[in-house]
Amino acid sequence: MLVVFQRQAFTKILLLVAVLPALLAAGCLPQKELALSGKTMGTTYHIKVVAGLFTSAESLQQDIDARLVAINRSMSTYDPTSEISRFNAIQNTAETFSPSADFLKVLTVAAEVHRLTEGAWDGTLDPLITLWGFGRKGIVDQVPDQAQIDQALAHVGFDLIEMDKSGKMRKTDPAVTLDLASIAKGYGVDAVSRLLGDKGFENFLVEIGGEVFARGHRKDGKTWQVGINRPDRDAAFTDVYKAIGLTNQAMATSGDYRIFFKVGDQFYSHIIDPRTGWPETSGVVSATVVAANCTVADGLATALMVMGPEKGVALVDGLPSVECLIVVRQPDGRFVDHPSKGFILER
Repeated sequence: MLVVFQRQAFTKILLLVAVLPALLAAGCLPQKELALSGKTMGTTYHIKVVAGLFTSAESLQQDIDARLVAINRSMSTYDPTSEISRFNAIQNTAETFSPSADFLKVLTVAAEVHRLTEGAWDGTLDPLITLWGFGRKGIVDQVPDQAQIDQALAHVGFDLIEMDKSGKMRKTDPAVTLDLASIAKGYGVDAVSRLLGDKGFENFLVEIGGEVFARGHRKDGKTWQVGINRPDRDAAFTDVYKAIGLTNQAMATSGDYRIFFKVGDQFYSHIIDPRTGWPETSGVVSATVVAANCTVADGLATALMVMGPEKGVALVDGLPSVECLIVVRQPDGRFVDHPSKGFILER
């Protein structure tokens, strides 16, 4: 019986070896869906990858974590040794700073988003973010006086940072500082997506802190479905307001319903208007942007919160391959949707 068993096993192995090249050529090898998760940039990430049966989830997650650690070391204002912290520490206008490739890519997109939104998005809000209690010093639960706001505003403006053709940076105001939190998560999503693409994966979903990029399809061949959180302060993270089908696109959502403090009957959100120094008052409670990459989507979503529905939709309608859904809460609590011309929900 032992000899018969060995012969049967050997025959199966020969058949597998013979069939394997044909399966590879036809792309018919069995696949699995890997689910990876972890922490980064003060939030969490969740990744789904359609992969071959023999793909190592542990090895892939190590590569992803290493990539995210490198980005965080570049752009975290909570790390005093990070690249952005070292730039912020510069105290004179003569000193130049040579950014890494990651930092330079983010700054290049940031400058374009600042230009497109006419300053509604600004990466130099660091002193105002701190003043309002949404930065490194923690929530202060009190409204600063106008003199403090004006003092901080005097050192806000993305045009106070210059970059030459070689990429070297220089401050024209020694007190200007950067905070790229409203665009860095999107860049992290793009970086991980590039990593997965470079490794040959064609179907995956990458999410960091609610910002998403989807490539290809799910294991069952269906479109990736991504939910927009219901923009209520008491809504669970799993409470879906709208669902969007994504394929080879990024999506980012900004809202006023998660990070805020209340004084009396007034709520103050973490979305600061760079033009006034005050939390946005456009009436927008949620802004979702779908774009080719998540860095752009992340920055634009924040800007649309400040710009309001009319100007925001008008901007997006003029941009190629960009769509949006801006949600406004009415005085009676109802939500009113303001979609761009090509915005599509479930597919």
